[in-house]
Amino acid sequence: MPEIAPYGAWTSPITAADVAAAGNTPQWLDVIDGEVWWAEARPSERGRVALVKAGHDGTVEELLPAPWNARNRVHEYGGRPWLAIDGKIAFTHWDDQRVHLRDPATGEVTALTAEPQVPQGVRYSDLRPGRPGEIWAVRETSTGPRRTDITRALVAIPLTGDGDRELTTTHHFLTAPQLSPDHTHAAWLGWNHPDMPWDTTELCVAPVAPDGTFGPHRVLAGGPGTAVCQLEWETPDSILALLDPDGWWNLHRIGLDGTARNLAPVTEELGGALWKLGLTWFTPLGDGKHAVLNSGRLAVLDEHTAQVTTIDHETTWAAGIAPYGNGIAGLAAGPRQETAVRHADLTTGTLTEITTGEALADRLPDPRYLPTPEERVFTAADGEPIPAYIYPPANADFTGPDDQLPPYLVHVHGGPTGRNYPVLDLDFSYFTSRGIGVVAVNYGGSTGYGRRFRERLREQWGVVDVADCVAVARQLVTEGAADPDRLAIRGGSAGGYTSAVTMTTERAFRAATVKYPILDLHRWTAAGGETHDFESHYLDGLIGPLPETADRYRDRSPINNTGTLAGPLLFLQGLDDQICPPEQADRFVASLNGTEVPHAYLTFDGEQHGFRKAETIIAALEAELAFYGQVFGFDTPGITPVDLRP
Repeated sequence: MPEIAPYGAWTSPITAADVAAAGNTPQWLDVIDGEVWWAEARPSERGRVALVKAGHDGTVEELLPAPWNARNRVHEYGGRPWLAIDGKIAFTHWDDQRVHLRDPATGEVTALTAEPQVPQGVRYSDLRPGRPGEIWAVRETSTGPRRTDITRALVAIPLTGDGDRELTTTHHFLTAPQLSPDHTHAAWLGWNHPDMPWDTTELCVAPVAPDGTFGPHRVLAGGPGTAVCQLEWETPDSILALLDPDGWWNLHRIGLDGTARNLAPVTEELGGALWKLGLTWFTPLGDGKHAVLNSGRLAVLDEHTAQVTTIDHETTWAAGIAPYGNGIAGLAAGPRQETAVRHADLTTGTLTEITTGEALADRLPDPRYLPTPEERVFTAADGEPIPAYIYPPANADFTGPDDQLPPYLVHVHGGPTGRNYPVLDLDFSYFTSRGIGVVAVNYGGSTGYGRRFRERLREQWGVVDVADCVAVARQLVTEGAADPDRLAIRGGSAGGYTSAVTMTTERAFRAATVKYPILDLHRWTAAGGETHDFESHYLDGLIGPLPETADRYRDRSPINNTGTLAGPLLFLQGLDDQICPPEQADRFVASLNGTEVPHAYLTFDGEQHGFRKAETIIAALEAELAFYGQVFGFDTPGITPVDLRP
């Protein structure tokens, strides 16, 4: 018989250390000579990214041991950091951002690119095979003291260690060139400020001379109002690419003569936002069939019937799939499954775990303490749909009093051109197993629902996202699912901005957790100097062009509205964050000192954008639980209270 106890005060077997261990996630998967390789983030090793492969006996073999860290800073979000080439492993190392080559047979590591004069001042990403004996990549160079003093070029890196050779620079932002099967052409994507890669990109192609130099490029696809997010050579004369001329990322065949054909015109999103260089949403299977990700669901596109058939309705696949066996290998998660390396057999429809090293069944909590996400579609005031996933309180040992409703957290994803998926998230389970519900909102501007939905946020950031989150919270209250007096909003990065602006403009929430946020819009521009180059003109589309819309920047900046805060705030900030630098949170918190608004500010040395170290993840999560307990009035045994000061 479950024990009756106040919501929020339930005893849970899920600890913050368990959540940190779940951060041991796979990424950047590929299949090399019939074996599945992937990179793996390791919070227990201070966030190091290792490179491993699945052994034939189900074990994991480490290919890139400590201290090597396969990660890079290009666009500050990074991109594909490794490449298997000529029996060796090329990779970008976080500490120096150079490209290195490791010989697995001897363990010897040699640097292929020169040491920059300024530490991490020259960075490489999106490593691809080039002409024999060389790697092609994107090179990013810091040219001055500002975060926006950046140039980029496409380069060839010889395996002999002779530095790099510039190939071309056609746009301010570029993906690495890909070599045609007959080695006569190269293709890549490019875009310029103020566009983001999901706004407008161009698919470029150039001839490759026998000496390896590039001739003049042509634009084959893309352009104003069309975004290309992935390309793959199919034959010497044709390219497969995901682009959205009709408002949905669909798969097209594009000829070198400029002809283009949509292989299956569907009102489905088969691509995604190119936040990191090297992401893949489709892979050819042969015989006119292609594995695609339909808003995260694995599907097969048959160009003979022009149909897209979803294979797996329960599992969510991350961008990064590759042919393997009778199907594909990729990174997948489910409502009760962490992200793991899995194989989908497309002939039988079976899904198996390839390996995660330690068996997931031994690592996951008892399912009785895990919520099952419920997919819902709420309605905005203007009638627009608001997709969301509800994670209700779940604990087999406890139930709440009959006269009490649970507190609820509205989780705001980052980006804001991002989204939530209905998957197991131990970060959420940490709260739901203690009696605190979570609802993850895909507000207007989220990906996965077509360009029109994505552009609901154009010049409306701080308005539409706020209204959608408030609408979801109030509907949960109306339904009798959530306590109206114990609602909080939480988010990081762009989600931190929405959380903060909501607290200054609405009265729906009692408290907010604001992680590595944007708080001063004008400073977070190219002119303001407090963001990085990749997003330095992002606000042109999200808020409006400057100086014409300067009043919007002022009015929608939480730092200018601290006098209207609705309740207490918890700030969590990495001190090495180059995307949302600590100066933003520093000024906001300083402005609260001496006021009557309770607030706490925790900073973490050595953390960039998002938290990667186990000790940081644990400290941040325990502080957040303590914060809600102090604000909402429930006990948090064993958790140190945060220093809430007015």
